[in-house]
Amino acid sequence: MPARRHFLILAAIAALAPATGALAADAALKAAIASPDRTPASAARDGARHPYESLVFWGLKPSQTVIEVSPGGGYWTEILAPYAKATKGTYVAGVADLANPKLSEGARKGRAAFEARFADEAKYGKVKYADFGPVAAPLGAPGSADIVLTARNVHNWTVQPGVADKLFADFFAVLKPGGILAIEEHRADPADEKSAGADGYLSTATVVALAQKAGFKLDAKSEINANPKDTKDHPFGVWTLPPVRQSAPAGQPADPNFDRAKYDAIGESDRMTLRFKKPG
Repeated sequence: MPARRHFLILAAIAALAPATGALAADAALKAAIASPDRTPASAARDGARHPYESLVFWGLKPSQTVIEVSPGGGYWTEILAPYAKATKGTYVAGVADLANPKLSEGARKGRAAFEARFADEAKYGKVKYADFGPVAAPLGAPGSADIVLTARNVHNWTVQPGVADKLFADFFAVLKPGGILAIEEHRADPADEKSAGADGYLSTATVVALAQKAGFKLDAKSEINANPKDTKDHPFGVWTLPPVRQSAPAGQPADPNFDRAKYDAIGESDRMTLRFKKPG
């Protein structure tokens, strides 16, 4: 074979390799989202949560170390852990801080239940865990993570003075230079933020300021999770809406006479979707 022709064939193969890898990664993500191992309740929420679009926006890639803090019911865990397994990455859940002597028994049992749920390595790979909280040790070695993701949690931290600053500093420390902080949060805008997010909603400016104070740069915003029907003036805050569907004050039994129709018609909240980058 003439040398020039041989060179052109090799060049063509090399050019195709990145695209082939990208297609494989995209297929792995779509497979994780479509997996029958996800709970029906999680899959039913995809129309409101846009998992594929959100993760692509945040820059998820194969072989990354992804730390999700406060994973709650495991909506993202059901996707990210199998994706990490398929692409030789690592999924870390930042959960209740077992080293905190003041941690409630309920929180300890909740973490144990979460770990038991995702213990099947054939489905989820080896899920790793990190203590997370207002007095917790670092989430991992400095500069060891590619992405830190937190969904619908920042309002829980801003109601406690100083906690959000500590946690955002933890995120910054564990990320590699160029690493991504991925945030989804209930959006107060254009309504006024109430009592530092006590109703579950925060202004975009508040979240951006917290991240920038920790050293992050705002890289991009997306309207993937916008919901213009959300009026943000609900009797029990954001928890009036699906999926929580609260119908009575906290601590009281559900009100069977509460008219849910208006709030169910709104659907899940209007949310900001933000991507921050650690400089470097």
